[in-house]
Amino acid sequence: MTQTHFGYQNVPEEQKVHKVAEVFHSVASKYDVMNDLMSAGLHRIWKAFTIAQAGIRPGFKVLDIAGGTGDLARAFAKKAGPSGEVWLTDINESMLRVGRDRLINEGMLLPTMLCDAEKLPFPDNYFDRVSVAFGLRNMTHKDVALAEMRRVLKPGGKLLVLEFSKVAAPLQKPYDIYSFKVLPWLGKKIANDADSYRYLAESIRMHPDQETLKTMMQEAGLDRVNYFNLTAGVAALHVGVKL
Repeated sequence: MTQTHFGYQNVPEEQKVHKVAEVFHSVASKYDVMNDLMSAGLHRIWKAFTIAQAGIRPGFKVLDIAGGTGDLARAFAKKAGPSGEVWLTDINESMLRVGRDRLINEGMLLPTMLCDAEKLPFPDNYFDRVSVAFGLRNMTHKDVALAEMRRVLKPGGKLLVLEFSKVAAPLQKPYDIYSFKVLPWLGKKIANDADSYRYLAESIRMHPDQETLKTMMQEAGLDRVNYFNLTAGVAALHVGVKL
């Protein structure tokens, strides 16, 4: 039976999907509140930078993977306009419901789909942009997911991966204290779930660092791959193009 990691635990691959699902079912209703608290609102700046780098134009087709509560999809849809097509997708039904309902409440009726990034139900060469924010680290076969993202991009299309990454060395010790002491405490107080936020801290440490993810994107067939460190590497935005 093939093993993979769930945070610092080794688990059978088929169990990881269910364990990750449990985490996000648990935190969905408090997800945005916790994001604001644990990042001191920085996640909004990171996402704004991602939106700017995406360069969405009217009429673009855009796929937002692991889109959760819909922050990026909302912004992309405003830029793509009525002639565009922006899909909000997630593998987790609880997260997707939160995002879909929020968009509907704002009068935005975007196509929404429950789907697995490792098996995207879209044709080849369809999207002008594909994005995934804070979702790649939870995927079991990241190489497969990246290859799928490239497959559905049009030639000249751009993939944007926003994810927690490796912080600069001087910040490592205070960041570890914050991650393993403060985050679970916040999770317990706000979302009544310390374990899910302990997993968050562990999953960040198990995720490929900036250079490793750059290499993975290149191996998936993307060109002109570059990354931007955000807040001293707490997060990083990787961008690659399908030629």
